Parts: sequence; C-alpha cells; structure tokens
Amino acid sequence: MSLVITDLSKRYGDVAVFSGVSLTVARGEFVAIVGESGVGKSTLLNCMAALDQWDSGSVLLDGLDLGRLDDDQKSRLRREKTGFVFQAFHVLPHLDVAQNVALPLLLLGQADDERVQAMLEAVGLAGLGPRLPQQLSGGQLQRVAIARALVHRPSLLLADEPTGNLDPGTAAKVMDVLIGQTREHGASLVLVTHSVAAASRADRTLHLSSTGCVER
Repeated sequence: MSLVITDLSKRYGDVAVFSGVSLTVARGEFVAIVGESGVGKSTLLNCMAALDQWDSGSVLLDGLDLGRLDDDQKSRLRREKTGFVFQAFHVLPHLDVAQNVALPLLLLGQADDERVQAMLEAVGLAGLGPRLPQQLSGGQLQRVAIARALVHRPSLLLADEPTGNLDPGTAAKVMDVLIGQTREHGASLVLVTHSVAAASRADRTLHLSSTGCVER
C-alpha cells in the first residue's frame, strides 16, 4: 500500500481549511500528523478515506485516484482497504463486543467468528465478546474499535485522536495495541493526534498548517 497526496486544498465556502498539502505514506509506515486545533487534521484524514471531497489536488491509494471514484466505488474502497479508529470510539451500543468487531467482515460478506475471536484475543479482550459496550471501560472500548478497524485486514489504518479520551496510562497501552497490531498486519498507519507521547512513537511526524504539511 502506498498513499500519495499531492497539492491538496480544501475549502468550506469562502474559508480555506488548508492548501498545498503533499505527503507520502509508504507500505507499513506509521506517520503521525500534528498541528494546531482547527487546521484541518481530521478533514485531511477524511480525504484519505474518500469521506470528504477536496477542491484541488489528488489523493492516490495504491495508484488509484480517489477523486475519480463514484460513491459506490468509494464505499467499496473503504470496506476493503481502510480501517478507521475515532476518538469517540463509535462502538454501536446495541451490539455486543464480538458483533461490533465483526461488522467490517459482514459488510464484505465474510463472516468469520474465528477471526473475530482471534482479534479480540490480540487486543487483550479475550472472553469479552458477549459483553455490551456499556459494560466496558474507555480503554477497552478503544481496543474494540481497534479490533474492528483491523479485522478485515485493511492496508491503511486511519486513527483520529484515538487516545484523546483516555488517561495517560491507558493511552500508552492502547497505543501499544494499535502499533503492535498494525505492524503485525503490515498495515500503514496514519495517526492524527495532539499527544506528544503518541506522536513520538511514529516513524515520521508531519506538521499540518493552513499552507501545507512539513516533516518535523
């Protein structure tokens, strides 16, 4: 997997979010993106997943120009090639832990209970599959989100402030799981974060501003 962004610009009406953003993420690389609040870090992550449109520039994933895809093709790309971990977990409260983790496989028509159980074990949640999300701690919920994002073996994992709601000790443990699992699966990881501790563990750290993205 390679992700290549060239001269990307994004506006909301008359307001420019960022412009001239260029970056490359190699297969298996862990890249952290930092920057001031409101500079568009989450928006950039959404562009990488073809969730947001941009005004100029290009986003290529494995040579595929995401800007040229129709909505169905974008949905298929997200189901097959990307995983997303959010700060707010976005775990569905009416489904148990195992059902939450299984969702990406169900969307691909690849129901596989053994793989779900293996992912739960890998993130330290063995035996908790039947529990409902409200029975888990914040750190456990984020591990559910990581397992769900990786269970379909995506080539690109996008993480938006995944430790922002966690205390430092729990955050460090969640980062251990996130990094360990992406390395094991050979996935590329792009992490948006305000956390110096989390960013320090990346292979590279990029600073996003309104006028571009530079390596720190």
